[in-house]
Amino acid sequence: MLMAMGAIVAGLVLLVWSADKFVEGAAATAKHLGMPTLLIGMVIIGFGTSAPELAVSAMAAADGNPGLALGNGYGSNITNIALIVGLTAVIAPIAVHSQVIRKELPLLMVLTLIAGAQLIDGQLTRLDGAVLLAVFAGVMGWSIYQGLQGKDDSLGGEADAEVIAHPMPLKTALIWVAVGLVLLVISSRLLVWGSVTIAQALGVSDLIIGLTIVAIGTSLPELASALAAVKKNEHDLILGNILGSGLFNTLAVVGLAAAIEPLKVDPEVLYRDWTLMLALTVGLLLMGYGMTAGRKVISRLDGSILLVVYIAYTGYLLSTVVAASTA
Repeated sequence: MLMAMGAIVAGLVLLVWSADKFVEGAAATAKHLGMPTLLIGMVIIGFGTSAPELAVSAMAAADGNPGLALGNGYGSNITNIALIVGLTAVIAPIAVHSQVIRKELPLLMVLTLIAGAQLIDGQLTRLDGAVLLAVFAGVMGWSIYQGLQGKDDSLGGEADAEVIAHPMPLKTALIWVAVGLVLLVISSRLLVWGSVTIAQALGVSDLIIGLTIVAIGTSLPELASALAAVKKNEHDLILGNILGSGLFNTLAVVGLAAAIEPLKVDPEVLYRDWTLMLALTVGLLLMGYGMTAGRKVISRLDGSILLVVYIAYTGYLLSTVVAASTA
């Protein structure tokens, strides 16, 4: 137990430091290559910070723990939107000024609906997994093409000024991206291992572990990257990171797990967890578009609502654990 607690502390400290370097290197790389910062957030950071979810779900599926695999994928999406976007918006309202973000949010909603349709029969087959992975490949290819063609909006003003004011050679930027990516994965793995070890010692189910401790642990890179991006005023990195991770979790994480081993889906995954994931996606879409004309922001009030939803959901999950232990 002490070793597991030490892994959590060490992983958290390493995570915060590596996330800051990762965001700094990614932004500098985008500037050198002439790529929009949003594209870097969706592809490089989205992939890098979602790698822990992918590894955990793949291992869980291979070990015959479908609850952990699904809980990790869907729980991470819930955590990303409700906790991370909510907390970030409370700290500093998030400006929404990119047309691509407004396209990606409806896309994430459609993909969430597709994922829900696959859950209705109570299982995810290898064919379901292959479909999700094929869609993921198509979405990533489309995003890269759109970005390289310059059809999305790159950040200007403060974001570019940050990179210009603190020039970083391309080689150094790439090194920090690589080092940050590796350390993000390692530190997240430490956090997950320590958290799961403690949770299992307390007799918590795989699904609840996946939805809470593992989801929070594997989402900490997104949280650390978001907080670092707030400090650098890289608003497109914040939402680009969350949207990229959401696409990754919905398609690649769950898809790979199902492709490795068909997954049995408990009914509550559909009516409780998936339903909340869809509701949060729709809510974020409405917040992003805004209800009035002018500059769109995810306000502190919006962030507070998201945090309340996350606290209520987590509290409900914990209450089921307490109820089961006293039954």
